[in-house]
Amino acid sequence: MVRTLRRLQDQMAAGSTDALTAQRALITRIEQDFAAADPVVWQDPRNARAAVTYFLSGGNPATLRRMMGQQPPPALDSRLLRGALAYLEGREEEALRQLSEIDPRSLPSSLGGQVALAQAALWVRKDPKRAADLLDTARLLAPGTLVEEAALRRAILVASQAGDAQAFERLARQYLFRFRNSVYAGNFRQRFAAALSRMTFIGDPDQIHRLDDLLEPLEPESRRDLELLVARAAIVQGKTAAAGLAAERALSGTPRNSVDAERARLYRGASLAPNADTYGEALTDLRTVDRDRLVPADVALLDAASATANMVRQAAEGVALPPPAAGPVALAKDETLPVLDRARSAVEAADALLKGAQR
Repeated sequence: MVRTLRRLQDQMAAGSTDALTAQRALITRIEQDFAAADPVVWQDPRNARAAVTYFLSGGNPATLRRMMGQQPPPALDSRLLRGALAYLEGREEEALRQLSEIDPRSLPSSLGGQVALAQAALWVRKDPKRAADLLDTARLLAPGTLVEEAALRRAILVASQAGDAQAFERLARQYLFRFRNSVYAGNFRQRFAAALSRMTFIGDPDQIHRLDDLLEPLEPESRRDLELLVARAAIVQGKTAAAGLAAERALSGTPRNSVDAERARLYRGASLAPNADTYGEALTDLRTVDRDRLVPADVALLDAASATANMVRQAAEGVALPPPAAGPVALAKDETLPVLDRARSAVEAADALLKGAQR
């Protein structure tokens, strides 16, 4: 049954939603069979290893705890059993203590890949380099499987946090080429876009072609969706140059009257809003956006960007700024601060220009 589960999970990595549905039913059956199994079953090391492989891939820790309390206990290294249980129960320090000295390469590949993946998750905050090495090990032990797909996803984020653009691009290309249809790719795209927006080349007009190269394996609609996600993530981070370039990329391949075109104009306008030289272009873009076609979070961004552009315009024209009006929808604090900081900088620059003109 565990082998069947692995096959289903590998199909999920390739994009099968039917496999995802079948997995739920199979997990229920596995849990029932494991709970009812005679302790002698786990005296065969192959069965014990298969059980730990299953639990590390998402099994119920309560079932594992019951197995470990049986007599005789499962015929397996107790560190693996205790470490797997601690990992599943979220007791990270205990899990690290039990699992850290186990070499995943000494285990059968299916179990070794899962152990390396768990070890990487436990080390990532303490030692990202070690976590990256363990993710490489997981990929080598379980090529073409859901373990490799998960390891690649996590390795991309580790490379982004480390600022390693070369590793980030290499790993991202592999993921987008081989696992772009994974059932987990959709949820991953938000995090991937945020990571991508932190890469320095995204905001460089001479290097933006690297974004095109990176997204080349994707279908046009998927590529456009990621470009829009990158543009929004860059705005949230206050990286207006990166946001503008990504929005332009998305707009160039978007049907004129589509919702995606509305989003692209919004993000381009928002990227131009906090700049004393481009607030006029921003207002032109933002006034063409149909707010009724936007999701609430983008309506809030439209209001914030419009207010920012108007604040910069009034400062440039020497008009006293009115107190901000409370809108019905507000951006989260971490989304508004970068925009407002850049707006304040633009206002200060405009004030300086005005003072110079008065002299």
